[in-house]
Amino acid sequence: MERTGPPARFTGLLAAFSAALLAAGGLAATAPSAAAADSDLARNGGFEAGLDGWSCTGGSGAIVSMPSHSGTSALKATPASSDNAKCSQSVTVKPDSTYTLSAWVQGSYVYLGADGTGTTDVSAWTQSAAGWQQLTTTFKTGPSTTSVTVYTHGWYGTPAYYADDLTLVGPGGDPVALPAAPTGLKTGTTTASSVALSWTGSTGATGYNVYQGGTKVLSVTGTSATVTGLAASTAYSFQVAAANSAGESAKSAAVSATTTAGGGGGSGLPTHALVGYLHSSFANGSGYTRMADVPDSWDVIDLAFGEPTSATSGDIRFSLCPIAECPNVESVAEFKAAIKAKQAAGKKVLISIGGQNGQVQLSTTAARDTFVSSVSKIIDEYGLDGLDIDFEGHSLSLNTGDTDFRNPTTPVIVNLISAVKTLKAKYGDKFVLTMAPETFFVQLGYQYYGSGPWGGQDPRAGAYLPVVHALRDDLTLLHVQDYNSGSIMGLDNQYHSMGGADFHIAMTDMLLAGFPVAGDQTKVFPGLRPDQVSIGLPASTQAGNGYTTPAEVTKALNCLTKKTDCGSYATHGTWPGLRGLMTWSINWDRFNNGEFSKNFDAYFGS
Repeated sequence: MERTGPPARFTGLLAAFSAALLAAGGLAATAPSAAAADSDLARNGGFEAGLDGWSCTGGSGAIVSMPSHSGTSALKATPASSDNAKCSQSVTVKPDSTYTLSAWVQGSYVYLGADGTGTTDVSAWTQSAAGWQQLTTTFKTGPSTTSVTVYTHGWYGTPAYYADDLTLVGPGGDPVALPAAPTGLKTGTTTASSVALSWTGSTGATGYNVYQGGTKVLSVTGTSATVTGLAASTAYSFQVAAANSAGESAKSAAVSATTTAGGGGGSGLPTHALVGYLHSSFANGSGYTRMADVPDSWDVIDLAFGEPTSATSGDIRFSLCPIAECPNVESVAEFKAAIKAKQAAGKKVLISIGGQNGQVQLSTTAARDTFVSSVSKIIDEYGLDGLDIDFEGHSLSLNTGDTDFRNPTTPVIVNLISAVKTLKAKYGDKFVLTMAPETFFVQLGYQYYGSGPWGGQDPRAGAYLPVVHALRDDLTLLHVQDYNSGSIMGLDNQYHSMGGADFHIAMTDMLLAGFPVAGDQTKVFPGLRPDQVSIGLPASTQAGNGYTTPAEVTKALNCLTKKTDCGSYATHGTWPGLRGLMTWSINWDRFNNGEFSKNFDAYFGS
């Protein structure tokens, strides 16, 4: 999936460009002597103050202590398939003046450059620097140039690079004054999970920081923004501050807004819900559990599984486990009566479609329509509350060229969205819709989406994102499977591995905060409401890879709902309204003496 360097067509051009620069004296081994009036104009070039003064595309930048060239900190920036991890800052300069730009870098295909010079923009680069290597270039500003942008970046899809001790030496420009605080802040369109804001700009501002309850949540260059990932029916306070190279202004006067009621359906769910899968159509080492014997702790019971007659038919069938396989299986009449009893106690019972062995590909409109009719038949026959989509394996993938999750074109994606909307319209607002994708199909989309802009990636990467996005207003719960997963990059641009609180914190933070898909800041997947999100875990070591002890589960819940026990990961918010937990499975939890459900009950006081 990853490329190890620039495409071959670029490598030769870059090498020739480098040679030309060397011949012309544009790339120097050492910086020329600075004039007496010259000074280092770069702000926080040693990164000792974190990312203060710097802006990195796609959230690609992070501060590390090792390796560093000097001091205690350095920049680590990680490219994605469509993001070169460009970190930049604007610097005030004088017209018609000469400047020397220098930095120490480490990694493959690392660039240093300056834009907006008013003459010829410059850059220097290294193909491979196993240790610290200095890059240096010079430029002259144009007759009316008063600011330039200096930057570092890597190459698409390559490993992280490091930079430290960046300097821009030359005559300082006229002092930049702090901008005044923005005025006229007002709210616009408000939904169950977002609030639109706009304001009057400040003279001299190059950007604006948006604050929610005193915490910075967004940085934008224009005079409007939409804050997402909010809880339904909740009051929020917002302020905005103007910023430029001199720093940040005072905050504006605050405005308040209350989000609308949630639209996810499934009325009757408790504030914190426990979701579990019930092995209804098969048996395994955990044993068969009759519906009537499901403990009261479980708020949502997913019947596993409805499966297709063939991968592309769309014809979904469900039946109870055969008596030869499950000697204690109840009769269909007993099963239906037990479902009604659970519903009378406030529980929701859903049919889960797919699973590990149930590949579902709605590649035609005929398969779409068959899916709707066959799923409806199951829901009606058993009197169920809704549908869980557990498409795994090769059920969902993106065709080459389908690169925008907001406007999918792949038939299996478009037809699934259409089918679910039809079911929702048929059953109304109380229809419960849940999804249980794997991390590969959701959070991996932060780095990779489909086959990528150049092809060659796994087309399943991030393939659930267009489905979740299109159905977000109908979605009751998303519980991504934080198990049977490889390491996944979080919003801190570090890889996280399953089995501990850190993985669940990082993966859930992505769902709640939102993220640029494949690093593209123009294609941001908005965060979901916290009441739409549950954490998916295996109930025991036998249930799947990635088992997490109750103590680690508690740490993850503490971090996400109370912002304590977070370890080294910094979440992008605090979500006391997080809906709860999901597990595979009710059967495995009973096999494990109820460890998972008992921990949930103890934490949420059930």
